[in-house]
Amino acid sequence: MAKVSLKLEIAGRTYPISVLETEKEKVLHAANALNASIDSLKKHYAVNDQQDLLAMASLQYLMKPLSNAEPDFSEIEQKLDDLTSELNGII
Repeated sequence: MAKVSLKLEIAGRTYPISVLETEKEKVLHAANALNASIDSLKKHYAVNDQQDLLAMASLQYLMKPLSNAEPDFSEIEQKLDDLTSELNGII
């Protein structure tokens, strides 16, 4: 896969990065979303330090998947166990 070089601006600083061509749009979207979060935090809180804003925005993004409840696969696992037992009885 081909790599492309990007210059991302995040929180007022430029970061050169190389990514797979297939990941380019995702990376650009993530950088834009992070900058939007930083701007939103800046408007709502009396914080002007870019590093503090970056840390706060990053924490928000990392908390999203953690706040979702773990899926319960017990019913699926039980059905798979039942099917395995049934198949073992056939063989």
